[in-house]
Amino acid sequence: MTTTSDQKIFRIQLTALCIGVLLLIAKFIAYQVTHSNTILTDALESIINVVAGCFALYSLYLSALPKDENHPYGHGKVEFIAAGFEGILISLAGVLMITKSIMAFLEPRQLEHLDIGMGIVVGSGIINFIVGSWLVSTGEKNKSLTLRSDGEHLKSDAYSSFGILGGLLLIKLTSLQWLDNAVAIVFAFFIIYTGIKLVRKSLSGIMDEADEEIIDSLVQLLNTHRQTQWIDIHNVRVIQYGNKLHVDCHTTLPWYLSLNEAHQEMEAIAALVNEKLSAQVEFFIHSDPCIPESCKICMIEGCKERKTPFTEKMEWNQQNMTRNKKHGL
Repeated sequence: MTTTSDQKIFRIQLTALCIGVLLLIAKFIAYQVTHSNTILTDALESIINVVAGCFALYSLYLSALPKDENHPYGHGKVEFIAAGFEGILISLAGVLMITKSIMAFLEPRQLEHLDIGMGIVVGSGIINFIVGSWLVSTGEKNKSLTLRSDGEHLKSDAYSSFGILGGLLLIKLTSLQWLDNAVAIVFAFFIIYTGIKLVRKSLSGIMDEADEEIIDSLVQLLNTHRQTQWIDIHNVRVIQYGNKLHVDCHTTLPWYLSLNEAHQEMEAIAALVNEKLSAQVEFFIHSDPCIPESCKICMIEGCKERKTPFTEKMEWNQQNMTRNKKHGL
């Protein structure tokens, strides 16, 4: 583990994994007692929780390793692979459950002790929701896709448990045994949907798809704290590596600044983002000299090199900051 934050994230994931193992055991006990395919659906998803949790734990270990010659941007991309792996396993569990439930229509089994099963299901659902919410909030705070993905998975497992509880109550009230398989199929489709969403998120990260939420946070931060000598910032690109961000951008500065002065301005931008943005950020900034067209939006007062009068302050937004073009009116 390279930082205190990495160690904290690793411990949180380990705690969640241990809780998942206990819940898995409880759910299979509930299935053995009740013979309910609906409860088995919940238990199968818990198997995926544990397997995915183990893989997530290993991916957090890898992503925390320092940069090396073969991985100049670090190892954080493995978190996207972990999320994709988890999504595939979730979807597979849903498909297997649909198959088993269809077979159960042909060979029905008598349900027993539903009260015990419902008690275990509701208890595990509450625990999963609490742990899942904890992982999501911690993952958002530390910019960890692995924690967020695992947390969302546990929360979806909790929603499934609450829905399954409703199905079991309906079976108990109506005594219609076939409802057990019908409810199991419905929630199996919900599980598949959850898995597909995780795979989609994983692929977008691996392919460096622009994260508009992160870019918008960066744009707002720079807009709020902009300095007059930062004439514009453009060609902003953000790549996520686990809980770390790599940011490329171009900054237009007055052409008459010395090399040392321009470097200090770029350092100020990088320091601002690292201080205010809740993520570890690596900044690669390219400085551009201002041109006569820049004068219209340049707010430097008393500039002796001004070619045209100042017209108006240009608000920075995603559209003009991500475009590979100097700002102008």
